[in-house]
Amino acid sequence: MKKHSHYIPAFHFHWLTRWYDPMMRLFFHEERVKTALIAQAHVQPGQNVLDVGCGTGTLAMLIKQTQPNVTVYGLDVDPQVLDIARSKAEQAGESIVLQQGRATCLPYPNGCFDHVFASLVLHHLTRQDKQQMLREVFRILKPGGELHVADFSRPHDPGMWLISLIVRWFEEVHDHILGLLPVFMTDIGFNPVEETTCYRTLLGTVASYRAGKPIN
Repeated sequence: MKKHSHYIPAFHFHWLTRWYDPMMRLFFHEERVKTALIAQAHVQPGQNVLDVGCGTGTLAMLIKQTQPNVTVYGLDVDPQVLDIARSKAEQAGESIVLQQGRATCLPYPNGCFDHVFASLVLHHLTRQDKQQMLREVFRILKPGGELHVADFSRPHDPGMWLISLIVRWFEEVHDHILGLLPVFMTDIGFNPVEETTCYRTLLGTVASYRAGKPIN
């Protein structure tokens, strides 16, 4: 049997997974960030939407609650967080298609999604895997489809810069702090790529991006 390569679980350690949701609310203004990310997408009835690295399913459920007449998929490599996501979806009575899989090899056909969301997942990946994930997202998006990202970014003020001096050495955040994430998107072929919002959080600057797949 082929072994999966190493992945970084939620908050780096499996034993912290049970605390993932409250820590997200504390450190990242989760509801505010994710609500704004959904709002910028203008998801329409009948569309197909994917949440890559869906974690415990918070964003996927918010999408479904915001626009009930869409098909929402959630993908994550970590079976432990997927179990939490399934439990939350069942308790909320929300129908979400949850699947285990890797962001660098998305198990979907070409051009099948109108929107793909990626909230605080890219910083878990090496530079090579970030670029591969973006290629995969580009592949599965329909022409005219959009990628919506919220993740660490270049500090926007001195306080955030000081925090970044520490945070940049954790996981794979360094490229984000250098402002390379929108560069990677553009290199893959996304156009236009724009930063839509910037947030100050306890762990540093988090920005939201919208990246479109050209129609032609």
